[in-house]
Amino acid sequence: MMNNTENRIVVGKFGACYGIRGWLKIHSFTEYSESIFDYQPWYIQRAGKWQVVEPEAFKPHSNDTIVKIKGIDDRDLANALTNIEIYVDADQLPALSDGDFYWKDLIGCKVVTVEGYNLGIVTELMETGSNDVLVVKANLKDAFGAKERLLPFVEQQVIKNIDLAAKIIEVDWDPAF
Repeated sequence: MMNNTENRIVVGKFGACYGIRGWLKIHSFTEYSESIFDYQPWYIQRAGKWQVVEPEAFKPHSNDTIVKIKGIDDRDLANALTNIEIYVDADQLPALSDGDFYWKDLIGCKVVTVEGYNLGIVTELMETGSNDVLVVKANLKDAFGAKERLLPFVEQQVIKNIDLAAKIIEVDWDPAF
């Protein structure tokens, strides 16, 4: 029996095939790339249906990690997994100390400037070389013509307060920018 599908979060994604024996590159979204293997089982969604995939083996390769999935023994089968996201049950993640949070906790938060201007809702986060970025979308174009903003996730400088209970992130950001 599978757990509640609403409690699943993306922890990675399958990349390109590697070789002819069913190995795939893997893009881990965990803090340390090999930590993705600490969370089992893995769930994928294909054709609108959930299924479990089981890593059989993994190893570092160049700057990537490659994985062999149980039952995937040739390139054609592996190719069918390319670009499919890997999910785990969120309750497997370790508890965090006060003031820490997972990206999943920020999705859906309302973003408001310190002056009270509503910039919109966090729809996703992106990792960049220097800092993470909040993708904030408004329902309609606002008074400044913006429908989407990219805000650098720089605590104290841009991010002033995160209230997860109220789902509000307060930022020091000029709405005209």
